[in-house]
Parts: sequence; C-alpha cells; structure tokens
Amino acid sequence: IIYKFNVLEMMVFAPFFCLLLAISISLVSASGSGYKVGVGIWDMTGPSVEINFMGYAVPNQRGAGIHMRLRARAFVFVSSEFVNQRFAFVSVDGGMGSDLVKMRVIDQLNSQLGSNLYTTENVAISGTHTHSGPAGFLQYVLYQVTSLGWVKETFDAWVDGITASIVMAHKDVSAGKVLAVQGNLYDANINRSPTSYLLNPEVERLQYSEGDTDKNMLLLEIVSDDIKLKRRGALTFFAVHGTSMNNTNTLVSGDNRGYASYALEKEINGPDSVVGMGPFVGAFASTNLGDVSPNTAGAKCIDTGLPCNGTSSSCNGKCEMCIAFGPGENGDMFQSTQIIGDKQFQHALSLMKQAEQSAANSAVLGSIVDYRHSFVDMSTLSVKLEDGSTVTLCSPAMGYSFAAGTTDGPGMFGFTQGTTTDNPFWNKVRDFLSEPTQAEIDCQAPKPILLNTGDIAKPYDWDPRIVPIQILRLNNIFILCAPAEFTTMAGRRLRRAIKAIVDPLVQQESGDKTAQATVTISGLCNTYSSYVTTYEEYQAQRYEAASTIFGPHTLSGYIQEFSRLANDFVSGTSPSESGPAPPDLTEQQIQIMPEARFDMLPYNTTIKFGDVVEGKDVLPFYQLGQNQIAQASFHAANPRNNFKTQSTYMTVEKKNGLKYDVVARDGDWSTKFMWLAGRDDPLNLGIRKQSIATLWWNVSSEVTPGTYKLCYHGDHKVAKVGVAIPFQGCSSTFQVTL
Repeated sequence: IIYKFNVLEMMVFAPFFCLLLAISISLVSASGSGYKVGVGIWDMTGPSVEINFMGYAVPNQRGAGIHMRLRARAFVFVSSEFVNQRFAFVSVDGGMGSDLVKMRVIDQLNSQLGSNLYTTENVAISGTHTHSGPAGFLQYVLYQVTSLGWVKETFDAWVDGITASIVMAHKDVSAGKVLAVQGNLYDANINRSPTSYLLNPEVERLQYSEGDTDKNMLLLEIVSDDIKLKRRGALTFFAVHGTSMNNTNTLVSGDNRGYASYALEKEINGPDSVVGMGPFVGAFASTNLGDVSPNTAGAKCIDTGLPCNGTSSSCNGKCEMCIAFGPGENGDMFQSTQIIGDKQFQHALSLMKQAEQSAANSAVLGSIVDYRHSFVDMSTLSVKLEDGSTVTLCSPAMGYSFAAGTTDGPGMFGFTQGTTTDNPFWNKVRDFLSEPTQAEIDCQAPKPILLNTGDIAKPYDWDPRIVPIQILRLNNIFILCAPAEFTTMAGRRLRRAIKAIVDPLVQQESGDKTAQATVTISGLCNTYSSYVTTYEEYQAQRYEAASTIFGPHTLSGYIQEFSRLANDFVSGTSPSESGPAPPDLTEQQIQIMPEARFDMLPYNTTIKFGDVVEGKDVLPFYQLGQNQIAQASFHAANPRNNFKTQSTYMTVEKKNGLKYDVVARDGDWSTKFMWLAGRDDPLNLGIRKQSIATLWWNVSSEVTPGTYKLCYHGDHKVAKVGVAIPFQGCSSTFQVTL
C-alpha cells in the first residue's frame, strides 16, 4: 500500500521525520564520536650488521643484512570530551620494551610536542619479541653480555624511531571509531612447556577449552568517523613467540608478527604501496606468550628424529639436540615465518570484515580514555597470598635451566630444562660473580641459583629490581602492560583477577548489568624482567620458571599490584601511588663493540664502490612462476655507515619507457640484502675493510614480465676524513618472461 501525503500532512509530520532522521544518524555515528585517534609508523631498524641479535643470546648470531625492516607502530587515543585524557600505545618490531629507551622517548616528546602531553604514565612501548633484531638497547648487564655491552647505534635508532612514530600518530589524530572484535585462531601456536602447564590444577585447566595455549586474537580496528568506515589502523593481540626465525638466522627480521604487519599493510594500502609508508598501520602486538611457540611441528631429536625427553627437553641428556621446527618444508624458517605470519594476517583481515559488517555491535562506545601507572620494587614487595599468609618476593636470580634455553633455541654447556639441583662447579662460577645468601637461596627454592643477578652491580646493575606496571583503558577495553613474558596460565589468572574488579565498574557506568570488560595483556612492555610462571609451573623449573627472577610468588605479586591499579579506576584515584623510578644508568653504560671502520676496495685495481663483483652478476633471463632467484653481488661498504632509515639499501627496478620504477626494496618480503666482510682478514682479527653486498630477489608468480635491474645503495667511509660518501651501483638488466 502506498500512502500519499498531502501538503498539510507533510507540514505536520516533517518535524517528526527530521527528528527520526537525526536520531538514526546519531545512532550510527555515536559509537565512534567519543574518540579521536591517530596512527603512525616509522623505521627503527638501526645497525643491520655486526651487532649481536637480541633474544637467543648466541654470541655468533650477528647481523649480516636485512630480510625485513623493523618498524615502530604507534596508536594515539584521545577522548573527544576530555582532550587531556589520552594515551599512546607503541608496538615495536623488537625483543621487548626498555625503561631507558622510554625515558629518552619521553624526553624527545616533551621537546617536540610540549611538556607533559605524553608522559611515563600514558605512553606504553611493547615489543613484538622478534629474536632477529640488533641488541644493545637494554641498560642491564645480563642482556648485554653477548652484544658486548650497550650499543648506542641500536639505542638511538630505537629512541628516534619510536619517537617519530608517536609524533606521526599525534599529528594524525582525528575523529574516528574504534571497533573491537575477537575470535580464535588455530594451528598458529603450541605450548613449548606442556609438562609444566599440566602441573596447574585440573579444575582450572578444564575452564579453558582452547587447551594449553590461548587461541584468542583481540583486534581493535580504527576507522573513519562516518558511514564509509575507512580503514586507518588495526591493533591486534595474540600469543605466539617471535621465534619462527631460529638462532642460525643473521638477517634482520620482524619474524612472524613482522610478516603479518607487512601483509596486512600491503593488503589495505595496496600492492604498489611502499612498505612502511602507507596511511594504514597494522600492528600485531605481543601478549602472554611466555610458553607459546610458533614452531607447530614440535620438538624432536635432530640426531635420531625421535621425540625429545618431555620433562628436560633433551636427547641423551643434551638440550642442544632437542629442537622445535615450524610448519615450513623441512623446517625452513623463512617458510615457517611466512606461514605463521600469514595465519595471523588472514585471521585479522577476517576479524576486520566481521567488525565492519556489524559496526554497531562491535564499536567501542562512550568516550573514556584513561590510564594508571606505577613503579614497583618487586625485589622487596610484600605479597598477601590467597591463604592469608604474607611473603616477600625475592632479589632477582636466574636458575640453572635458564642456561638450557628452550626448544625454540636451546642453550649450551650441558644444562637441561627441569633442573632443580645445583652443581659444585657451576656454583663456584656463580659465587665468583656473586654468592647468594642462604635467605636468597631459600626464597628462590626450588630454583637452584645459577646467576645471582640482583646482587651484582659491577660494572652496573645486571637485572631490574624496579619495574613499571600500567593499565590503559578505552571504555570497556583494559590493556595490562606487563614488563615480562607471562606464561599461558599466568596470563589467564592475571586477566581473570582484573576482570573481576572492572566488570562491575563497566556495568555501573553503562547501566547494563550484563556488560563485560575485555581484558588483554600487552607483554614485554616498558622494560624487561624476563618471565612469569604460575606457582605450580615454577616447581618444575623449566626454562620459563628458571627465568622467573623474583621467585615462586612473582605472579601473585603482579596480580596484587595490577589489582591495585584496577581498583584505582573503580575509586577514581589518580594518579596511582607509585614507588621510586628505575635508575637511569646512561652514564655508566659500557660499549665494547667498536664503531664501523673505514671501507676499502681491492688493491691495485680500478674497481669502485658499487661495482658488480666479477662473475656475480644477474642472469640474462628469469622465468615467472618458478620462484627463481635473481641476485648480484657488489663491492660494498659497511651498512653501519648509514642505516638508510625510511629508505633502502637495495631496489628492484623495472623499466617503464625511458625510466625505471622501483618495485621492491629491502623491507619487502621478496628481497634479501646480505652483507659479508672480512675476506681480506683471513686471521679474523677484526680488521674488516673490504666487503661484499649481495642483493637477492624472488621472481615470484606475482611479478609481471619486463626488463629489470637490481641496484645497490651504499655509503663508504673515508679513513682520513671520517665521513660517509654515498654511492650507487646496478646490475646488468635482465628479462622476466612467462
């Protein structure tokens, strides 16, 4: 039936129609009108060669080039009602957060954007936990041993890159909607200490149908504040270690999370976009990944192919022989990285589509942007346990099984996981550095102390005692910024405790008795204090427990202190009570790693920097779809002369009429930039002046036919003047054919 209005009726009903239209529009837009959001991304790769990688603590795992560049991805959230209420969250392609890095980042932000806009309290910096990036950015000795101390080049690259990403996000702040959605991702992680997990009470384990790892991915999508829902950014939290690339890798890489970010940003920004430069920013942040591995094929004895000993992760008593492999063919770490990364990317993309299709239901309502922060001296913290008793946490110490490593990266010297007894020889070594008191031994039991790090202060502190804890709030979303690697069950207990506190708050504020808070953990945040296991897992003393530095009740301490911050939200207490800040050890830092030396070419030749090495040019033809590799080697200079921040050491260029267009760079998955020095130093005395750079490009099925060349962009240091001079060299052209 078609009802026809006359003019009088239209005049009478018109105001009502306008009112209904206004209400409809407000209902569509109200979900995002409470927030202003900005996103930013910046290159923080730093020195890609000669510097030891942070993660596996393998001395000879030193950088030799780039597979993927490392990025800092920043998100700034601002309340549209209270413009002073804001926080910045940064996910960095690095091992973990650093308290010293954060101090300098805050200094730079104060200088560039004005004082007290971004502070220790409202800035969070979380590491993705890749194990394939340069070390030297942490200020404590334990994490500097294999990198030969502090590395100023790495530190400065981190500070500058993180600062630039926050400044970019700050300048990008505009009205936006935040969509929140979550869903389980399977076959992307396994528990690497399943025997420890089984020590947790069965009644507790039965509460989690996912099993011994968290499968849930939480995604926060930032879209435009209109009906178009233009994609601006995505921030995800998922539990998996950054150890798809193993301890033999020497190319800088963001690992599986880095690939996931790369793939998502390429998908949204377009296949022709320059990596790391597009307007859309996609971050895959870490969470409680302590016992969670990406090596889904599991561990086996590499000498026999048989399963490892489940308790000690050893083969015939040797941890070095028990190694876990990813899903790549024959354990190929590059394939494994791509497979696990692609699973995260595809799942995130699916969640984004799900959120957009039901934007009204997935939108984060309201305009609350809030935070709480506190420093805690964990080594002296008094903790009230569930049975009513009170204990004091321990001075930091590492157990024997710390030296055994994990199945993702085994240790050495005959240590095995699950060690609960000490050894006279290693005790003598330990006591030479610092002999623990009987009280310290009793406090850490059943952990046998291998390194009494809390009492070693030469040349400066070996481990942190004071750690930051922080909660970021976006209405009903609570992000717990934890300064350590929490195991699966440890993270579940922490989330459950905080959720019990903030659920009633969310229900009261919303007027909805069924409203639920979403609580997630941002791991490796703001500093690094190793691992956190449950009390039950601690008894087994596998790697994660041996690395729980504040003793068996560490988790109870964190739950107590995070609960204190959560209760401050409920009571309105702000700022939260805080202990003393961690030390600033800048002036005490020691760097043994020398600066890059001047560069040289072969003697008595006319060879120039950037010339192709004789016999190492590209082939004239490559065929599509065969995954053939085009590569060429060049007379090179040390990449530490110029980090090429926001730039590249190599380009793949395709002929387009009279010019060449760049189609790939050193940050692209299809390329590898590899650097080798020291061929003129047969005795390996460290006199590395001549070097070779090899450019590698996978001619995949995605490449279009045409004429191409590989070009190398370097800077050589002249000995007498000490300045770096740029140069460029290109391979011969080659044809890519069908």
